[in-house]
Amino acid sequence: MIYRIAETTSTNDDAKRPEYRHGDIVWAERQTAGRGQRGHSWTSPEGENLTFTLVLEPRFLPVGEQFLLSEAVTLALTDTFADFGVDARIKWTNDIYVGDKKLVGILIEHSYSGQTLARTIAGIGINVNQTAFDPALPNPVSMALATGRTFDRREVLDTFHARCMERYAQLEQGAKEALQEEYRRRMYRLGELHPFRRPDGTLVEAAIEGVRPSGELLLRHTDGTRHAYLFREIEFVIAGK
Repeated sequence: MIYRIAETTSTNDDAKRPEYRHGDIVWAERQTAGRGQRGHSWTSPEGENLTFTLVLEPRFLPVGEQFLLSEAVTLALTDTFADFGVDARIKWTNDIYVGDKKLVGILIEHSYSGQTLARTIAGIGINVNQTAFDPALPNPVSMALATGRTFDRREVLDTFHARCMERYAQLEQGAKEALQEEYRRRMYRLGELHPFRRPDGTLVEAAIEGVRPSGELLLRHTDGTRHAYLFREIEFVIAGK
């Protein structure tokens, strides 16, 4: 079911309520306290984009492999954009890029039951028809800007829901290696040297080699050494940020 509401603080907050079950989507036209990764806020003009949360209940998935669920969601998003003629890539961990510009922001939150996941809420913001952005934003883009045309937002949302259920079924059926390989192939900047920032502010040049099921990013440094980094240990350096 897709539940459309006019205004809320955050669709992720709403989606935590028990009446929403596996496969449900909470879609809001306005969020007064939308959240992104690393504590960033997410805002969107009314009527132009999509801000929603998908509820999943992946009780089959071990805690140590929870990033595979992120892979399924982000692959479903790139599947969706391909259906609408938009060539998109996945920027680790969860952003979706067109070229060097950000099309989608995602905030995924998990709850656990013992050694497995119990409930996952995937908050997603897609820039659909917006063409004018706050100049303080470093690198935004929309489906409209990428293609030169506008889109029916409900059609985009319905397509994503169908594609995500397909990817979720693939994961549930045990096709983990296939999901991982497809995620790797669609990674932004795969194999290219790119600057990254450590928590102490130091910069390093490295190339992405892949990602582990736990979510650790695998980098090859310019001296030939290879390291795995958790989300809190390293981040992309994006022009303008």
